[in-house]
Amino acid sequence: MGWGVMAHRVRSMKLQTRGARLRLPVAKKPVFVKIAPGLSLGYRRNQTTGTWVVRVADGNGANWTKAIGAADDFEETVGSLDFWQAQDRARAVARAGQPSGAETVAKALDRYEDDLQTRGSDVANVERVRIHLSDKLAQKNVALLTTSDLRAWRDGLARELAAATVNRTASALRAALNLAADQNERIVSRKSWEVGLATIPDAERARNVILPETQVRAIIAAAYKESEQVGLMVELAAVTGARVSQLRRVEVQDVQGDRADPRLMMPSSAKGYGKKVMRRPVPIPEALAARLRLTSAGKPGNAALMVKPSGEPWRRSDHSRLFKRAVRRAAGDPSEVTVYALRHSNIVRQILANVPIRIVAVNHDTSVAMLERTYSRHIADHSDGLARESLLDTTVPEASTSVVPIHRSG
Repeated sequence: MGWGVMAHRVRSMKLQTRGARLRLPVAKKPVFVKIAPGLSLGYRRNQTTGTWVVRVADGNGANWTKAIGAADDFEETVGSLDFWQAQDRARAVARAGQPSGAETVAKALDRYEDDLQTRGSDVANVERVRIHLSDKLAQKNVALLTTSDLRAWRDGLARELAAATVNRTASALRAALNLAADQNERIVSRKSWEVGLATIPDAERARNVILPETQVRAIIAAAYKESEQVGLMVELAAVTGARVSQLRRVEVQDVQGDRADPRLMMPSSAKGYGKKVMRRPVPIPEALAARLRLTSAGKPGNAALMVKPSGEPWRRSDHSRLFKRAVRRAAGDPSEVTVYALRHSNIVRQILANVPIRIVAVNHDTSVAMLERTYSRHIADHSDGLARESLLDTTVPEASTSVVPIHRSG
């Protein structure tokens, strides 16, 4: 059929201009214009920006339709299409064929999991989504997802999970859908998940547990009573403030203990699609460096530094039960004190020790903006203390001066 991009373009008084389209009534049913045999371009008038739709005859008396992009009704935005561009897009989609063969949400997650494994990232992000995904949504075509589909799913999660957890879960699904769109030209719009899976604001303002140093030391000591390996994992988490996901990837060669200022080359968390895993030096005490050298003696450089008592590398959540036991030994409440409390406590300790915020951010593989948002109260207290030293107190007499003015002689 004549569906090529260079085929004759059709004019339409109703759809050709913005003004004409905006005079149409808001309706769910699109207005179609035939642009080739068996091929029509439709426009759905919405309350806001309208949507272009293609309708293609299947040759058996039926047809299929698909939304192909947003119209440039109000302004030219990234991805919006005018009438002529929409015709070209409709012809390209028709040439590609019926979208029933395109990948489903479930297939997009499978592809995303493969990509994470290739990049050495945490595949648990995919499992987090699968646990909460209904069969109906899992089998839905990515190209046919709507904003309401995904917003209803996100809001359903919010009724069961903390807002921060909802954001992390939605972000993983959004990454999978973005990867699908990157690799499949039939998926021409990302608006449904950009809007439907929008981040819930202020989700990170949950109370972070900050432990006094005495309690941190008690938890470390209790962890060593579980085993040497558990103790090392907990001590390293407390001293560096690193996430367990980072500690699991530390290798023997990352320990730089034979120097006056021992340090550990800490791998980044690799959070986010396309982020390259990097290693940055994090200072550690000499005593801890010595223990790490001892435990890694005789191992190849690329071997995992942190291992379980069985000698196997730590896997995700392997530490949870053992850490809870250590917290109980230290007279703490495991429902309040998680391993993340060690990270929070270390960040606050550095802030209050006058370590510049930028260095604190680098040491903990995060951003200054995230620190300011999450630890604003502690940063404010720290800033207040520094500024208070320079306050002018007018009730205190001016200090006497021993400077004697010099008079010029005539």
